[in-house]
Amino acid sequence: MPAVTVEDRGAISIIRINRPERLNAISQAVAVEMQQAFKTFDADPAKRVAILSAAGTRAFTSGADVDDLPELWRAIPNVGFQTEKPIIAATSGWVVGGGIVLVMMCDLMVSTEDTQFYYPEAKLGVTAGGISSLAARMPHKLAMEVMLLGSKIPARRAYEVGFVNRVVPNGEHETEALAMAEQLLDSAPLVIGALKRLVNEVLPPGPIERMVAISQTVTRVRQSDDLQEGIRAYKEKRKPRFTGS
Repeated sequence: MPAVTVEDRGAISIIRINRPERLNAISQAVAVEMQQAFKTFDADPAKRVAILSAAGTRAFTSGADVDDLPELWRAIPNVGFQTEKPIIAATSGWVVGGGIVLVMMCDLMVSTEDTQFYYPEAKLGVTAGGISSLAARMPHKLAMEVMLLGSKIPARRAYEVGFVNRVVPNGEHETEALAMAEQLLDSAPLVIGALKRLVNEVLPPGPIERMVAISQTVTRVRQSDDLQEGIRAYKEKRKPRFTGS
């Protein structure tokens, strides 16, 4: 069974975490498959809007799977993948730990009445640091309350401070997200892409976002054919023949 599923609705893709038996905990497979699903979505010219959701209703996600810790950055918009197409988060039940990082990096969000945002890492003695960008997307003092005190923030409170766009009855989050996506289809894709790109330049990247970007750049060089060619040329005392790959 895939850890992430994709449902096509014409120009709309619904990408779901598919581990309801584990409250949609984010495993290594979830992170990798979500990254690939969004890259495929971005590369398809027929697809214009993505909805990020999850199977079941008890939890959008219970956070990182402690039995199979993921490289969470892979699944995070603007970090593990890039797209100028809009992404709508659709949440139900618990949104825990890294799940908050996932949805805060989406462009829009619909949440059910029973959605609860909870970041318990300070109580567990661990953090990957990605949550720090929450302070740019939620009022500072409330963001610090989430991070430092581990306060549970219900959907209505998140809506009041602008973290959530719409709060809907339980079970209707995907229906509302689809309605929002249909509205986006009436707008010019080039304009939406340009506005999203400009907004991403306004929102300051967090330290983890910058670190991952630098790490990816360095990794590409370390894994390149040019590096191997440079080493061979040095050993053979000849001029290297670089190809840019």
